[in-house]
Amino acid sequence: MVFWVFGYGSLVWNPGFEVDEKVIGFIKDYRRVFDLACIDHRGTPERPARTCTLEEYEGAVCWGAAYCVRGGPEREKAAMEEGDSDQPFLTGVIVFTSTPDKILNKYYLGPAPLEDMARQIATAFGPCGNNREYLFLLEKALFDIGHEDDYVIELANEVRKVLGIIGGVPAEMNLSSPTNASLKSSLSPLKLSHLPGAIALDS
Repeated sequence: MVFWVFGYGSLVWNPGFEVDEKVIGFIKDYRRVFDLACIDHRGTPERPARTCTLEEYEGAVCWGAAYCVRGGPEREKAAMEEGDSDQPFLTGVIVFTSTPDKILNKYYLGPAPLEDMARQIATAFGPCGNNREYLFLLEKALFDIGHEDDYVIELANEVRKVLGIIGGVPAEMNLSSPTNASLKSSLSPLKLSHLPGAIALDS
């Protein structure tokens, strides 16, 4: 059986598990937001980090990476064959989403002004590192696959402003975002396809 999971946050650059295949693609009608608290990796219960989740938004496109886990060779080959470009490249992809219900989901922070989010991200840290690194690595990963996210770039630039105020920004963190960036991934362009029909798992 072929098992696919779609990553739109840290999974884009670090899946953290062994994969058989990676495909760059997008899902429709969802957008990436930094509305989910992290209290055990990039933050603490006292100072939670802000990490990605998805929210439904008609017409939105969210780029990321889909990973095949323990797939059979024949099924994987079939999944990789070029098909009709108007049809989904993959279906049945598992996608993690988070309910915005603050009663059912104690980790849902909800939206906030950009400046407030930037201050929280700039200062939160936990056992796995700081929150700003998570954001900057996501920004770079999306740049590397040739599909920058304006929201991520805007938030990252605001965090850089905050860091400049509280002690300066490391030079390596200043990632410029040229327009019409070329695809830097070694993946074949034939694998760039959309991933509608995803299975949404609620937290």
